[in-house]
Amino acid sequence: MSTVPKKAELSAKLLDVQAVAEMLGCSVRHVYRLADRGAMPSPLRLGSLVRWSKASVETWIADGCPSCRKGVRR
Repeated sequence: MSTVPKKAELSAKLLDVQAVAEMLGCSVRHVYRLADRGAMPSPLRLGSLVRWSKASVETWIADGCPSCRKGVRR
């Protein structure tokens, strides 16, 4: 039995920006803005691809979308 995940299994665990935008009910550009300012989980960069872990996005949403920035002073 192979330990390498199948493409379908991997794609079910990683979300593209369009899928994240649909989950949040916002635009693709807004997702990038949230990620750039550290307000959501950081994406994984696979070459030129940008993907988010489905589990981390779902957990972040369930927790009420708290800021993911570390050491933020207001």
